[in-house]
Amino acid sequence: MIPVAEALSRVLALARPLPAEPAPLAEAAGRVLAADAVATRAQPPFDASAMDGYAVAGPVHPGQALRVIGTAQAGAAHPGPVGPGEALRIFTGAPVPAGATRVVIQEDVTRDGDRITLGDALDSGTHIRTMGFDFPAGHRLTAPRRLKPADLALLAAMNVPAPTCSRRPVVALIATGDELVMPGEDPGPDQIVASNLFALKAMAEAEGARVRLLPIARDTEAALTEVLDLARGADVIVTIGGASVGDHDLVARVAGAMGLERAFYKIAMRPGKPLMAGRLGDAVMLGLPGNPVSAIVCGHLFLLPLLRALQGLPDPAPTVLRARLAREMGPNGPRAHYMRATLRPGDGLPVITPYAGQDSALLVPLAAADALLVRPVDDGARAAGDVVDYIPL
Repeated sequence: MIPVAEALSRVLALARPLPAEPAPLAEAAGRVLAADAVATRAQPPFDASAMDGYAVAGPVHPGQALRVIGTAQAGAAHPGPVGPGEALRIFTGAPVPAGATRVVIQEDVTRDGDRITLGDALDSGTHIRTMGFDFPAGHRLTAPRRLKPADLALLAAMNVPAPTCSRRPVVALIATGDELVMPGEDPGPDQIVASNLFALKAMAEAEGARVRLLPIARDTEAALTEVLDLARGADVIVTIGGASVGDHDLVARVAGAMGLERAFYKIAMRPGKPLMAGRLGDAVMLGLPGNPVSAIVCGHLFLLPLLRALQGLPDPAPTVLRARLAREMGPNGPRAHYMRATLRPGDGLPVITPYAGQDSALLVPLAAADALLVRPVDDGARAAGDVVDYIPL
Protein backbone atom coordinates (compact mmCIF):
# COMPACT_ATOMS: atom_id res chain seq x y z
CA MET A 1 0.00 0.00 0.00
CA ILE A 2 1.19 3.50 -0.79
CA PRO A 3 0.34 6.74 1.08
CA VAL A 4 -2.58 8.87 -0.10
CA ALA A 5 -0.33 11.77 -1.12
CA GLU A 6 1.82 9.49 -3.27
CA ALA A 7 -1.26 7.92 -4.85
CA LEU A 8 -2.65 11.35 -5.74
CA SER A 9 0.72 12.37 -7.19
CA ARG A 10 0.73 9.27 -9.39
CA VAL A 11 -2.86 9.90 -10.52
CA LEU A 12 -2.07 13.50 -11.45
CA ALA A 13 1.05 12.35 -13.31
CA LEU A 14 -1.25 10.38 -15.61
CA ALA A 15 -3.13 13.53 -16.66
CA ARG A 16 -2.37 14.93 -20.09
CA PRO A 17 -3.95 18.40 -20.39
CA LEU A 18 -6.80 18.42 -22.88
CA PRO A 19 -6.76 20.62 -26.00
CA ALA A 20 -8.43 24.02 -26.02
CA GLU A 21 -11.39 25.06 -28.13
CA PRO A 22 -13.70 28.08 -28.52
CA ALA A 23 -16.72 27.83 -26.21
CA PRO A 24 -19.80 29.95 -27.01
CA LEU A 25 -20.73 32.03 -23.98
CA ALA A 26 -24.13 30.37 -23.73
CA GLU A 27 -22.34 27.04 -23.22
CA ALA A 28 -19.29 28.21 -21.26
CA ALA A 29 -20.61 28.05 -17.69
CA GLY A 30 -18.31 25.83 -15.63
CA ARG A 31 -15.75 25.55 -18.43
CA VAL A 32 -12.09 26.21 -17.69
CA LEU A 33 -10.67 29.25 -19.46
CA ALA A 34 -7.52 28.04 -21.21
CA ALA A 35 -6.23 31.33 -22.66
CA ASP A 36 -6.53 34.91 -21.46
CA ALA A 37 -9.59 36.72 -22.81
CA VAL A 38 -8.93 40.31 -23.91
CA ALA A 39 -11.52 43.09 -23.98
CA THR A 40 -11.97 44.63 -27.42
CA ARG A 41 -13.60 47.77 -25.99
CA ALA A 42 -13.84 49.72 -22.75
CA GLN A 43 -16.77 49.42 -20.38
CA PRO A 44 -18.58 51.70 -20.46
CA PRO A 45 -17.45 52.53 -24.01
CA PHE A 46 -18.41 56.21 -23.47
CA ASP A 47 -19.07 58.55 -20.59
CA ALA A 48 -22.49 57.40 -19.37
CA SER A 49 -25.11 58.81 -17.05
CA ALA A 50 -25.39 56.96 -13.76
CA MET A 51 -28.80 58.44 -12.92
CA ASP A 52 -31.98 59.81 -14.47
CA GLY A 53 -31.76 63.59 -14.52
CA TYR A 54 -30.33 66.48 -16.52
CA ALA A 55 -26.83 66.81 -17.98
CA VAL A 56 -25.47 70.32 -17.48
CA ALA A 57 -22.27 72.19 -18.36
CA GLY A 58 -19.96 74.04 -16.01
CA PRO A 59 -20.67 74.97 -12.42
CA VAL A 60 -24.30 75.34 -11.46
CA HIS A 61 -25.93 76.65 -8.28
CA PRO A 62 -29.18 76.11 -6.38
CA GLY A 63 -32.13 77.95 -7.85
CA GLN A 64 -30.52 78.36 -11.27
CA ALA A 65 -32.82 78.20 -14.30
CA LEU A 66 -31.71 76.30 -17.43
CA ARG A 67 -33.17 75.67 -20.88
CA VAL A 68 -33.81 72.03 -21.87
CA ILE A 69 -32.39 71.37 -25.36
CA GLY A 70 -33.33 67.73 -25.89
CA THR A 71 -33.24 64.19 -24.57
CA ALA A 72 -30.71 61.35 -24.41
CA GLN A 73 -31.49 57.77 -23.44
CA ALA A 74 -29.69 54.43 -23.49
CA GLY A 75 -29.01 53.57 -27.11
CA ALA A 76 -29.97 57.04 -28.38
CA ALA A 77 -27.40 59.79 -27.79
CA HIS A 78 -28.08 63.50 -28.20
CA PRO A 79 -26.23 64.66 -31.35
CA GLY A 80 -24.84 67.91 -30.04
CA PRO A 81 -23.08 69.43 -27.04
CA VAL A 82 -24.50 71.08 -23.95
CA GLY A 83 -23.42 74.67 -23.27
CA PRO A 84 -23.74 77.14 -20.38
CA GLY A 85 -27.34 77.83 -19.43
CA GLU A 86 -28.50 74.59 -21.11
CA ALA A 87 -29.62 71.22 -19.83
CA LEU A 88 -30.22 67.87 -21.52
CA ARG A 89 -32.84 65.48 -20.22
CA ILE A 90 -30.87 62.24 -19.75
CA PHE A 91 -31.63 58.72 -18.56
CA THR A 92 -29.45 56.11 -16.88
CA GLY A 93 -27.00 54.50 -19.30
CA ALA A 94 -27.29 57.23 -21.94
CA PRO A 95 -24.10 58.76 -23.38
CA VAL A 96 -23.23 62.06 -21.70
CA PRO A 97 -23.06 64.84 -24.32
CA ALA A 98 -19.95 66.87 -25.02
CA GLY A 99 -19.60 69.81 -22.67
CA ALA A 100 -21.53 68.22 -19.80
CA THR A 101 -19.69 68.08 -16.48
CA ARG A 102 -22.37 66.55 -14.28
CA VAL A 103 -25.87 65.09 -14.14
CA VAL A 104 -28.29 66.76 -11.76
CA ILE A 105 -30.64 64.05 -10.52
CA GLN A 106 -34.29 64.55 -11.40
CA GLU A 107 -35.29 64.73 -7.73
CA ASP A 108 -33.35 68.02 -7.48
CA VAL A 109 -35.10 69.64 -10.43
CA THR A 110 -38.43 71.34 -11.05
CA ARG A 111 -39.49 71.42 -14.71
CA ASP A 112 -41.87 73.77 -16.46
CA GLY A 113 -42.07 73.18 -20.21
CA ASP A 114 -38.58 73.56 -21.66
CA ARG A 115 -37.24 75.21 -18.52
CA ILE A 116 -35.91 73.64 -15.34
CA THR A 117 -35.07 75.17 -11.99
CA LEU A 118 -32.45 73.56 -9.81
CA GLY A 119 -33.39 72.78 -6.20
CA ASP A 120 -32.05 74.41 -3.10
CA ALA A 121 -29.81 71.53 -2.01
CA LEU A 122 -27.84 69.96 -4.85
CA ASP A 123 -25.78 66.88 -4.03
CA SER A 124 -22.05 66.83 -4.76
CA GLY A 125 -21.92 63.85 -7.13
CA THR A 126 -21.32 64.15 -10.87
CA HIS A 127 -23.33 60.95 -11.54
CA ILE A 128 -21.22 60.22 -14.61
CA ARG A 129 -19.55 56.87 -15.22
CA THR A 130 -16.50 57.79 -17.24
CA MET A 131 -15.38 55.75 -20.25
CA GLY A 132 -13.51 52.68 -18.97
CA PHE A 133 -14.84 53.18 -15.43
CA ASP A 134 -15.30 49.39 -15.16
CA PHE A 135 -12.43 48.26 -17.40
CA PRO A 136 -10.41 49.66 -20.34
CA ALA A 137 -9.98 48.13 -23.77
CA GLY A 138 -7.31 45.46 -23.46
CA HIS A 139 -8.46 44.33 -20.01
CA ARG A 140 -7.65 40.64 -19.47
CA LEU A 141 -9.56 37.86 -17.79
CA THR A 142 -6.64 35.60 -16.98
CA ALA A 143 -6.46 31.86 -17.49
CA PRO A 144 -6.71 29.25 -16.14
CA ARG A 145 -9.93 29.66 -14.17
CA ARG A 146 -13.29 27.95 -13.99
CA LEU A 147 -15.84 30.33 -15.45
CA LYS A 148 -18.50 31.48 -12.99
CA PRO A 149 -21.76 33.20 -13.98
CA ALA A 150 -20.26 36.61 -13.21
CA ASP A 151 -17.29 35.77 -15.47
CA LEU A 152 -19.71 35.16 -18.34
CA ALA A 153 -21.25 38.60 -17.83
CA LEU A 154 -17.77 40.14 -17.82
CA LEU A 155 -16.75 38.29 -20.99
CA ALA A 156 -19.92 39.44 -22.73
CA ALA A 157 -19.23 43.06 -21.76
CA MET A 158 -15.67 42.59 -23.04
CA ASN A 159 -17.26 41.55 -26.37
CA VAL A 160 -15.68 38.09 -26.22
CA PRO A 161 -18.39 35.80 -27.66
CA ALA A 162 -16.45 32.52 -27.54
CA PRO A 163 -13.60 32.35 -24.99
CA THR A 164 -10.92 29.70 -25.45
CA CYS A 165 -11.61 26.89 -22.98
CA SER A 166 -10.21 23.47 -22.25
CA ARG A 167 -12.23 20.69 -23.82
CA ARG A 168 -14.54 19.03 -21.34
CA PRO A 169 -13.10 15.68 -20.23
CA VAL A 170 -15.22 12.67 -21.15
CA VAL A 171 -15.68 10.20 -18.30
CA ALA A 172 -16.98 6.66 -18.79
CA LEU A 173 -18.51 5.20 -15.61
CA ILE A 174 -18.79 1.44 -15.27
CA ALA A 175 -20.37 -0.32 -12.31
CA THR A 176 -19.41 -3.98 -12.02
CA GLY A 177 -21.04 -6.91 -10.30
CA ASP A 178 -23.70 -9.58 -10.66
CA GLU A 179 -25.37 -8.21 -7.54
CA LEU A 180 -26.29 -4.84 -9.10
CA VAL A 181 -29.45 -3.61 -10.76
CA MET A 182 -30.30 -0.07 -11.87
CA PRO A 183 -32.76 2.11 -9.90
CA GLY A 184 -36.33 1.30 -10.85
CA GLU A 185 -35.60 -2.32 -11.70
CA ASP A 186 -36.85 -5.20 -9.58
CA PRO A 187 -33.88 -6.53 -7.57
CA GLY A 188 -33.65 -10.21 -6.90
CA PRO A 189 -33.40 -11.47 -3.31
CA ASP A 190 -29.59 -11.36 -3.48
CA GLN A 191 -29.22 -8.09 -5.43
CA ILE A 192 -28.83 -4.41 -4.54
CA VAL A 193 -29.45 -1.17 -6.41
CA ALA A 194 -26.41 0.52 -7.97
CA SER A 195 -26.03 3.84 -6.14
CA ASN A 196 -22.54 5.29 -6.38
CA LEU A 197 -22.77 5.72 -10.16
CA PHE A 198 -25.09 8.66 -9.74
CA ALA A 199 -23.05 10.44 -7.10
CA LEU A 200 -19.89 10.08 -9.17
CA LYS A 201 -21.67 11.27 -12.31
CA ALA A 202 -22.93 14.40 -10.53
CA MET A 203 -19.51 15.07 -8.98
CA ALA A 204 -17.72 14.74 -12.32
CA GLU A 205 -20.23 16.94 -14.14
CA ALA A 206 -19.85 19.61 -11.46
CA GLU A 207 -16.14 19.61 -12.30
CA GLY A 208 -16.89 20.20 -15.99
CA ALA A 209 -16.85 16.64 -17.33
CA ARG A 210 -19.20 14.97 -19.78
CA VAL A 211 -20.20 11.61 -18.33
CA ARG A 212 -21.20 8.43 -20.12
CA LEU A 213 -23.03 5.88 -17.97
CA LEU A 214 -22.17 2.49 -19.45
CA PRO A 215 -24.06 -0.77 -18.83
CA ILE A 216 -23.36 -2.68 -15.66
CA ALA A 217 -20.50 -5.12 -16.29
CA ARG A 218 -21.31 -8.56 -14.97
CA ASP A 219 -18.69 -10.69 -13.21
CA THR A 220 -17.20 -12.41 -16.22
CA GLU A 221 -14.15 -11.49 -18.23
CA ALA A 222 -16.20 -11.42 -21.43
CA ALA A 223 -18.79 -9.04 -19.99
CA LEU A 224 -16.22 -6.65 -18.55
CA THR A 225 -14.18 -6.71 -21.76
CA GLU A 226 -17.30 -5.84 -23.75
CA VAL A 227 -18.17 -2.88 -21.52
CA LEU A 228 -14.57 -1.61 -21.44
CA ASP A 229 -14.64 -1.67 -25.24
CA LEU A 230 -17.65 0.65 -25.07
CA ALA A 231 -15.54 3.12 -23.09
CA ARG A 232 -13.17 3.75 -25.98
CA GLY A 233 -12.82 7.46 -26.72
CA ALA A 234 -13.22 8.51 -23.10
CA ASP A 235 -10.51 10.54 -21.39
CA VAL A 236 -11.16 8.83 -18.05
CA ILE A 237 -12.53 5.34 -17.44
CA VAL A 238 -13.87 4.72 -13.94
CA THR A 239 -14.79 1.24 -12.82
CA ILE A 240 -16.60 0.63 -9.54
CA GLY A 241 -16.07 -2.70 -7.80
CA GLY A 242 -14.87 -5.74 -9.70
CA ALA A 243 -13.72 -8.48 -7.31
CA SER A 244 -14.59 -11.90 -8.70
CA VAL A 245 -14.96 -15.18 -6.81
CA GLY A 246 -11.98 -15.73 -4.54
CA ASP A 247 -9.13 -13.28 -4.13
CA HIS A 248 -8.70 -12.31 -7.77
CA ASP A 249 -9.34 -8.79 -9.02
CA LEU A 250 -11.38 -9.13 -12.21
CA VAL A 251 -10.95 -5.50 -13.28
CA ALA A 252 -7.16 -5.60 -12.95
CA ARG A 253 -6.94 -8.87 -14.87
CA VAL A 254 -9.19 -7.84 -17.75
CA ALA A 255 -7.79 -4.32 -18.03
CA GLY A 256 -4.29 -5.74 -17.89
CA ALA A 257 -5.07 -8.07 -20.79
CA MET A 258 -6.33 -5.02 -22.72
CA GLY A 259 -3.04 -3.15 -22.15
CA LEU A 260 -3.47 -1.33 -18.83
CA GLU A 261 -0.24 0.28 -17.63
CA ARG A 262 -0.89 0.23 -13.90
CA ALA A 263 0.45 3.08 -11.76
CA PHE A 264 -0.47 1.55 -8.41
CA TYR A 265 -2.89 -0.73 -6.60
CA LYS A 266 -4.03 -0.30 -2.99
CA ILE A 267 -3.47 2.74 -0.82
CA ALA A 268 -3.10 3.23 2.91
CA MET A 269 -6.46 4.86 3.52
CA ARG A 270 -9.94 4.06 4.70
CA PRO A 271 -12.44 3.90 3.27
CA GLY A 272 -10.98 3.06 -0.12
CA LYS A 273 -7.92 0.82 0.24
CA PRO A 274 -8.49 -1.23 -2.98
CA LEU A 275 -7.98 1.68 -5.39
CA MET A 276 -6.24 1.13 -8.71
CA ALA A 277 -5.00 3.67 -11.26
CA GLY A 278 -3.20 3.53 -14.56
CA ARG A 279 -3.44 4.28 -18.25
CA LEU A 280 -5.48 2.21 -20.68
CA GLY A 281 -4.71 3.39 -24.20
CA ASP A 282 -5.39 7.12 -24.35
CA ALA A 283 -7.47 7.11 -21.17
CA VAL A 284 -6.64 7.39 -17.51
CA MET A 285 -8.26 4.52 -15.67
CA LEU A 286 -9.39 4.58 -12.05
CA GLY A 287 -10.60 1.38 -10.44
CA LEU A 288 -12.68 2.44 -7.44
CA PRO A 289 -13.83 0.21 -4.59
CA GLY A 290 -17.37 -1.10 -4.75
CA ASN A 291 -18.63 0.07 -1.34
CA PRO A 292 -20.63 3.25 -1.89
CA VAL A 293 -18.82 5.46 0.62
CA SER A 294 -15.41 4.15 -0.45
CA ALA A 295 -16.15 4.92 -4.10
CA ILE A 296 -17.48 8.40 -3.39
CA VAL A 297 -14.67 9.36 -1.00
CA CYS A 298 -12.11 8.14 -3.55
CA GLY A 299 -13.98 10.21 -6.13
CA HIS A 300 -13.42 13.33 -4.04
CA LEU A 301 -9.77 12.52 -3.39
CA PHE A 302 -8.67 11.27 -6.81
CA LEU A 303 -11.25 11.59 -9.61
CA LEU A 304 -12.06 15.26 -9.09
CA PRO A 305 -8.38 16.34 -8.84
CA LEU A 306 -7.70 14.34 -12.02
CA LEU A 307 -10.49 16.19 -13.86
CA ARG A 308 -9.15 19.55 -12.68
CA ALA A 309 -5.65 18.64 -13.88
CA LEU A 310 -6.96 17.49 -17.28
CA GLN A 311 -8.59 20.91 -17.71
CA GLY A 312 -5.40 22.76 -16.79
CA LEU A 313 -6.39 24.08 -13.37
CA PRO A 314 -3.51 24.71 -10.97
CA ASP A 315 -3.41 23.13 -7.52
CA PRO A 316 -5.97 20.41 -8.34
CA ALA A 317 -5.64 18.60 -5.01
CA PRO A 318 -8.58 18.74 -2.59
CA THR A 319 -8.79 21.83 -0.42
CA VAL A 320 -7.76 21.08 3.16
CA LEU A 321 -9.06 23.38 5.90
CA ARG A 322 -8.85 23.48 9.70
CA ALA A 323 -11.46 22.97 12.42
CA ARG A 324 -11.71 22.17 16.11
CA LEU A 325 -12.87 18.77 17.27
CA ALA A 326 -16.20 18.68 19.04
CA ARG A 327 -15.33 15.55 21.03
CA GLU A 328 -12.38 13.39 21.96
CA MET A 329 -11.24 10.59 19.66
CA GLY A 330 -9.05 7.56 20.12
CA PRO A 331 -5.81 7.00 18.15
CA ASN A 332 -5.86 6.23 14.45
CA GLY A 333 -4.22 3.17 12.90
CA PRO A 334 -1.82 2.57 9.98
CA ARG A 335 -4.14 3.96 7.31
CA ALA A 336 -5.27 7.57 6.85
CA HIS A 337 -8.94 7.82 7.77
CA TYR A 338 -11.38 10.11 5.95
CA MET A 339 -14.32 10.34 8.31
CA ARG A 340 -17.75 11.68 7.46
CA ALA A 341 -18.45 14.67 9.66
CA THR A 342 -20.57 17.76 10.13
CA LEU A 343 -19.48 21.35 10.68
CA ARG A 344 -20.95 24.15 12.76
CA PRO A 345 -19.71 27.70 13.35
CA GLY A 346 -17.17 28.14 16.11
CA ASP A 347 -15.01 30.80 17.70
CA GLY A 348 -12.45 31.50 14.98
CA LEU A 349 -12.53 28.01 13.48
CA PRO A 350 -15.56 25.85 12.72
CA VAL A 351 -16.31 22.92 15.00
CA ILE A 352 -16.28 19.46 13.43
CA THR A 353 -18.14 16.39 14.68
CA PRO A 354 -17.43 12.99 13.11
CA TYR A 355 -20.27 10.51 12.84
CA ALA A 356 -20.10 7.56 15.20
CA GLY A 357 -20.87 5.13 12.36
CA GLN A 358 -18.11 5.13 9.73
CA ASP A 359 -18.89 1.85 7.95
CA SER A 360 -18.16 2.23 4.23
CA ALA A 361 -21.62 0.98 3.28
CA LEU A 362 -23.53 3.69 5.17
CA LEU A 363 -24.91 6.31 2.79
CA VAL A 364 -27.14 8.19 5.26
CA PRO A 365 -24.21 9.74 7.16
CA LEU A 366 -22.51 10.59 3.87
CA ALA A 367 -25.61 12.36 2.57
CA ALA A 368 -25.79 14.39 5.79
CA ALA A 369 -22.06 15.13 5.99
CA ASP A 370 -20.53 18.40 4.83
CA ALA A 371 -16.90 17.47 5.53
CA LEU A 372 -14.37 14.65 5.63
CA LEU A 373 -12.35 14.74 8.83
CA VAL A 374 -8.79 13.71 7.94
CA ARG A 375 -7.00 11.45 10.43
CA PRO A 376 -3.35 10.96 9.43
CA VAL A 377 -1.60 7.62 9.64
CA ASP A 378 -0.90 6.67 13.28
CA ASP A 379 -2.48 9.90 14.51
CA GLY A 380 -2.56 9.88 18.31
CA ALA A 381 -5.59 10.28 20.54
CA ARG A 382 -7.34 13.63 20.18
CA ALA A 383 -9.08 15.77 22.78
CA ALA A 384 -12.12 17.96 22.27
CA GLY A 385 -10.92 21.33 21.02
CA ASP A 386 -7.88 19.97 19.15
CA VAL A 387 -7.31 21.51 15.71
CA VAL A 388 -7.64 18.98 12.89
CA ASP A 389 -7.74 18.94 9.09
CA TYR A 390 -10.86 18.46 7.02
CA ILE A 391 -11.93 18.48 3.38
CA PRO A 392 -15.20 20.30 2.66
CA LEU A 393 -17.86 18.39 0.74
